[in-house]
Amino acid sequence: MAAETDIAPVIATRRDEAMGFFQRMVSKGLGWARKYSLFTYPFATACCGMEFMSVAASRYDIARFGAEFPRFSPRQADMLMVVGTINLKQAPILKRVYEQMCEPKWVVSFGVCASSGGFYDNYAVLQGIDRIIPVDVYIPGCPPRPEQVLDGLMLLQEKIGRQVHRVADKGEPNPTAAQHHLLASMNK
Repeated sequence: MAAETDIAPVIATRRDEAMGFFQRMVSKGLGWARKYSLFTYPFATACCGMEFMSVAASRYDIARFGAEFPRFSPRQADMLMVVGTINLKQAPILKRVYEQMCEPKWVVSFGVCASSGGFYDNYAVLQGIDRIIPVDVYIPGCPPRPEQVLDGLMLLQEKIGRQVHRVADKGEPNPTAAQHHLLASMNK
């Protein structure tokens, strides 16, 4: 009896190591596929929308990075680009759009108004979208240059490639969302 219990952990350990190898390979494959097939939901509200359109046009061609197809339904998108100023009346709508997106999902704050409220330091403007939803990448500028947008997109792709991807997620959000929820619960 003692001999069987001594052998069992060794066999389980080898199997766990083998599963770990296959899980790493699957994770790398899923990371590669996800980082080059981003479906964007553009939440454009202000002047930065013109810069977003120029990045999507043929000169800068965001399609080279796998983010060419804008989706106008949050249920079909995995990357939310918040482009421009967000008023406090728009904040619940933005939060609902974020909550309707399927996991995994990523958020890009496009421009200084979405990132920090910009020069609109008043009662009507949300002073950064990170107060209501987690943000993965901030793109600074008023308006940001197309090169900055492409740099931000490449940063997001690197972040997506480094994440652990599972075939069947168990309801675990991406690390940025988990950190955002932890910080929000600490502020209450």
